Amino acid sequence: MREFINELEDYVPTIPDAVTVHFMRTCGCDCSDPRIVRLVALATQKYVSDIILDAMQQARMKGLGQTKKGTKETRYCLTTEVLEPVLKEYGIDFVLPPYMH
Repeated sequence: MREFINELEDYVPTIPDAVTVHFMRTCGCDCSDPRIVRLVALATQKYVSDIILDAMQQARMKGLGQTKKGTKETRYCLTTEVLEPVLKEYGIDFVLPPYMH
């Protein structure tokens, strides 16, 4: 575990350190160790990635992809209709703003 945490110093996360520090401070966690900040960023990245992958799987099962003529590639668009049930599975309440109804 120590080796993994020490390797985080060289890792550049998708979520910038400044963004992670901001949200950690907003939640009451003030941490100056950059390895811990990057560990939180990595965990957040994994969490968001899992949600997106589950939403993609739902879209595939429902056959919501679009295929262009002449190609075999199917493209999927992340919509609120697909994302909302996945977020509920993760315990996240999703409410559309009034102007989106």
